[in-house]
Amino acid sequence: MRFSVNIPNFGDFADPRNVATAAAAAEQAGWDGLFVWDHVLHRQHQGRPFGDPWMLLTAAALATSRIRLGTLLTPVPRYRPQQLARQVATLDRLSGGRAIFAAGLGGPVEDEYRSFGDAAEPRVLAERLDEGLELLGRMWSGEPVNHHGRHYEVRDVALLPATVQQPRPPVWIGGFWPHRAPMRRAARWDGAVPLFETARHGHVPDVGEVRELIAYVRGQRTNGDVRPFEFVLGGATPPDSARAKDVIGPLHDAGATWWDERQVQTGPDLDRLTPVLRRIEAGPPVL
Repeated sequence: MRFSVNIPNFGDFADPRNVATAAAAAEQAGWDGLFVWDHVLHRQHQGRPFGDPWMLLTAAALATSRIRLGTLLTPVPRYRPQQLARQVATLDRLSGGRAIFAAGLGGPVEDEYRSFGDAAEPRVLAERLDEGLELLGRMWSGEPVNHHGRHYEVRDVALLPATVQQPRPPVWIGGFWPHRAPMRRAARWDGAVPLFETARHGHVPDVGEVRELIAYVRGQRTNGDVRPFEFVLGGATPPDSARAKDVIGPLHDAGATWWDERQVQTGPDLDRLTPVLRRIEAGPPVL
């Protein structure tokens, strides 16, 4: 099992220097990854400064040499695919092939889309997500792309340089369980990053629900799916390894392959560097 640290892209972490500090501390303490949120607007946290996640991850890449880096998660329908392909490829190049790309619809939908006059109907966003993901995978190859779809068009374009990781960086898909559609989408890619209606960000999910989700996703995978597949779960654990093991051990036994350490979304320490650093420096759980 691998272990990552999860931080927002606002508050103290809007400053790339603080993200670099957190990333360097995570690498030194033995964590395997650091992931940042990708929001332009979240009214629940309004009044705080926000940072661009790709600039934050650039700072993290320059401060580290080993840990994996990415967003959890990027709302693909909010971007133009060519812009996003460039940003991820640049991060993958800079980090020496350490980028992980996690994607979804994002939210809150009213904040992230309607506030800027964009369409926010779930069906339209889902179409843009699927079409955008397919385009990203092709653009990261560095090969010429021609595409005429419902939402995007590309005419004989090759975006260079290609990503270091080929045929592409790992793609993880997020969504709320027990909604099946996001997990069917995840089964077509490289990992599932579920949130749970019964366990929101920072809260440990129920083991029974995790088993149900993992069985469902595995049932959606085809016999031709040979790439490794990750089940990424998260929540807040105590720094005491024995107590943390009691929390994470049953989830590992159920099939989880990553544990993403997260502050509770409504907690006072969510976007403050000092308490997050204390948890990072305590190190990941030991199973």
